[in-house]
Amino acid sequence: MSSLLRPSLRRVAAASRAAPKPKANFNNAFRRRYATSPEGSTGSTSGGKSNTPLLLGVGAVALAGLGGYFVLTSKDSAGTQVRSAVASAKAKTGYVPSKEDYIKVYNRITELMDDSDYDDGSYGPVLLRLAWHSSGTYDKESNTGGSNYATMRFEPEALHGANAGLRVAREFLEKVKQEFPWISYGDLWTLAGVAAVQEMGGPHIAWRPGRIDGQQKDATPDGRLPDASQGADHLRNIFYRMGFNDQEIVALSGAHALGRCHRDRSGFDGPWTFSPTTLTNDFYRLLFDEKWVWRKWDGPKQLEDKRTKSLMMLPTDYVLVQDKSFKRYAKEYADDQDKFFRDFSKVVATLFELGVPRTQFVTEEAWILPTVDEQEEAKEKEKEKK
Repeated sequence: MSSLLRPSLRRVAAASRAAPKPKANFNNAFRRRYATSPEGSTGSTSGGKSNTPLLLGVGAVALAGLGGYFVLTSKDSAGTQVRSAVASAKAKTGYVPSKEDYIKVYNRITELMDDSDYDDGSYGPVLLRLAWHSSGTYDKESNTGGSNYATMRFEPEALHGANAGLRVAREFLEKVKQEFPWISYGDLWTLAGVAAVQEMGGPHIAWRPGRIDGQQKDATPDGRLPDASQGADHLRNIFYRMGFNDQEIVALSGAHALGRCHRDRSGFDGPWTFSPTTLTNDFYRLLFDEKWVWRKWDGPKQLEDKRTKSLMMLPTDYVLVQDKSFKRYAKEYADDQDKFFRDFSKVVATLFELGVPRTQFVTEEAWILPTVDEQEEAKEKEKEKK
């Protein structure tokens, strides 16, 4: 478990500088990492043993007649169709991706992630949002949605209000897809979410490949993702539908420690914390420690911190300290970052596997992929042995 909580070494020295600052200021050389160190859970459809060694996106090579997409006609026949496509792809390419291949994809995402010209200096937050929204459409009753088919590639899902601005993340990852055409979009998007969390100072997120690419007919209806203007009942309706409980709702909300809202996307505006490209428990601490007032402006209803007026909270954020059940868990996370990271790691791993049949995964146990720093450490240790 300790490995899950181990932050990137290049950020440890900066951890002591994570205390809230009197004014949000992100345009400096150290804007990116000044924090300390989020694993399934109820509602998961992905536990258990895998008996289908998927070739994933390589299957698209064998199925060129289907327009490059892997399409299943039913959940029950998934295993048979996947095995058939994998065999065909193996015959055509002679190539099966290994764990090391996925680490190469992870590393390439990380290489491209930091960009001083974008937002607060990193694409990480929007990549995590893409992974979250592509997974959070799951409905446990109908067993539809989730990360399996990567249906946000298609309209109208791509145009759903909750997905506004995610074209940025999808286009960003197209560069990686071109370099690694064998990886499925569902695996690429969720792997990018893992990289974002881990490289922005967060814990390891257990992850494994196995998602396949669907067609437009597999797209989910609008209304399955949270509406930030709503309250506690809405949050429970959305998250209970996925199979999550109150504690998991609060833990997943901690992703708002990262990134900011954009007026030209969601309509809301501003960052949640003073370190929007570093994962901390500041989202919860600030909810309790700051005085929040309704912002007077011409945009949608949102709160701002009374002290600096540079931070924001959404109505669905503020409800975490108003609802008795939610508040209990929010307070626990505000007081104990390690606990938040343990719970966040667990529930994000579950979220990213929603909607994926267990038989599709290439491995029974999910992988813990090393951060870039950990890979460098390992190389140094190998050198010392020689």
